[in-house]
Amino acid sequence: MTNADNTSSLQQLASLVGEIAGNAMTGHEISQNELTITVQREKIKEVCKGLRDQAGFEQLSDLCGVDYSDYGKEGGSSWPGDRYAVVYHLISYSNNNRLRVRTPVAESAMTIDSVIDVWAGADWFEREAFDLFGIIFQGHPDLRRILTDYGFIGHPFRKDFPLSGHVEMRYDEEQKRVIYQPVTIAPRTLVPRTIRKDVFGKSSKTETTESAETN
Repeated sequence: MTNADNTSSLQQLASLVGEIAGNAMTGHEISQNELTITVQREKIKEVCKGLRDQAGFEQLSDLCGVDYSDYGKEGGSSWPGDRYAVVYHLISYSNNNRLRVRTPVAESAMTIDSVIDVWAGADWFEREAFDLFGIIFQGHPDLRRILTDYGFIGHPFRKDFPLSGHVEMRYDEEQKRVIYQPVTIAPRTLVPRTIRKDVFGKSSKTETTESAETN
């Protein structure tokens, strides 16, 4: 399939998805031969049911949270929408289609309906997004942390979470057990990222080649 054929196929899929989602779909984008749609937070479960039953997206391959608070800062701009989002990656084996569904989540309302009733595989994915970002999935039967330790404070994938964390644990010889204590690692400034030009290193390679030919 050529790129033109693939784009046409994605456009047809976008039309179908638009009919299913209706006004709940606030936008769509075709990029890198992939279709991404944006859906209102309040309608996400309803739309997901429609995508499963009417468009054949029988599998949720992944679900993750996103924090856009630092997005675009290196380029001198900032993210114009809500700080957080939940992203769903769907697969239709029967129609050989893939779809990305993005749902904005405002920082003032960190809740969204669980889709565990639509795809049972959403269970641990939603627990992970809750654990790492603090997004609450309403209707989830067992919304507990899944990656961090018991009693962990904060959500480590938020951009404002310190790289060294808040506490550290060690074995205490006197108490004969593992204890938690405030982090003792001193904050440090990371080395700024260097973006090298495309021609970096070409002159030295040329000189090496010319020297080798001369010898």
